[in-house]
Amino acid sequence: MPAHTLISVRRRWAILAAGTLASAAATTMVTGPAFLIPELHTPVADGGRGLSLAAAGLVAAATTAGQMVALLPWGFVVDRRGERFALVAGLAVAVLGGIGAMLAPGTVSLALALFLAGVGGASANSASGRVVVGWFPPERRGLAMGIRQAAQPIGVGLGAATMAVLAAGHGVAAALTVPTVACALAILLVLAIVLDPPRPPRGADGGDHANPYRADGFLVRVHAASVLLVVPQFLVWTFGLTWLVTDLGWEPGPAGLLVAGTQVAGAAARIGSGWVSDLVGSRMRPMRAIAVAAALTMALLGGAASLADGWATAVAVVLLVVASAVTVADNGLAYTAIAEKAGPYWSGRALGTQNTAQHAFAAAVPPLFGLLITAWGYGAAYALAAVLPLLAVGVVPVGREPRIR
Repeated sequence: MPAHTLISVRRRWAILAAGTLASAAATTMVTGPAFLIPELHTPVADGGRGLSLAAAGLVAAATTAGQMVALLPWGFVVDRRGERFALVAGLAVAVLGGIGAMLAPGTVSLALALFLAGVGGASANSASGRVVVGWFPPERRGLAMGIRQAAQPIGVGLGAATMAVLAAGHGVAAALTVPTVACALAILLVLAIVLDPPRPPRGADGGDHANPYRADGFLVRVHAASVLLVVPQFLVWTFGLTWLVTDLGWEPGPAGLLVAGTQVAGAAARIGSGWVSDLVGSRMRPMRAIAVAAALTMALLGGAASLADGWATAVAVVLLVVASAVTVADNGLAYTAIAEKAGPYWSGRALGTQNTAQHAFAAAVPPLFGLLITAWGYGAAYALAAVLPLLAVGVVPVGREPRIR
């Protein structure tokens, strides 16, 4: 009997909602430090930390680095103990890291505490595939995973709308209360609602617990395409607000609200792409189309940002909103395809591998692009990022996609 028939439709969607909100809280913890960059970069004489843009980006990347090293271990935990346990344990670690960052007396201790918070927040990334694939039928998984992956732009939006303003008005510690409290509340939500789906017994011939990487190169190509697509995603997330504030002269409040609004568009894009994948019976064809759109959008954004006067500035701001949606639309498709291919005994590790690969590149975005922006400007950085999704078009394994069961 399929697992999705064992619970009511209402309970199935409640579990998805709880997991989505928990993932959003973890995402705010991991991505929120990017919105501290303006305060970290502000001179000491003006009340900031006085860090260079590259150094501020390095501090902001500490949570991403912590997440990166912990993703695969959390994947093993998910495969062995289930998503509910992994979420509760990981969110608890994130809360501890958040509290440590709030109390950190200096830059180094702040970065170390944020690293720990990222380690905890990583659990939400690895713990997403098995619950969706287990509790939802194949014709609803794309939509369900799109909703679950919408947690990422929702979490970024929460950080953008609150943390930059709090940091500017009350300091870094006050801003960090937002993700810390969100993760603490998410623990209670997961304990009250989330259930792990049952797994089929291990067959004598290997079956569902056989290593899916040995079957073909499908998973490796999905990982590679996702890595290429994640760089422009993290570029607009990390530096979009800073660009608005430092180059265009926006106040942190309006800039944060605009970035928060872009995340609403990003959430809608993930849900929409998942829904389309259910309709067309393919995860990879929509993913390839998104890669084309991401390359075009980033190239146009780079050109408009380079002109940076009059109408070009207005166009660049609109393109930033579009890019923030387009560059995240592929994530749910990749996650769904990986979870379906990997099966119930490997989805945690496969998604852990997926996220590790993505975040290895994402962790390098703030410091490296911080240097590039300092030398050449935002327009050049955006234009350069357009090359990577263009390369991803040929990597997405459309011809090797397994039949959706």
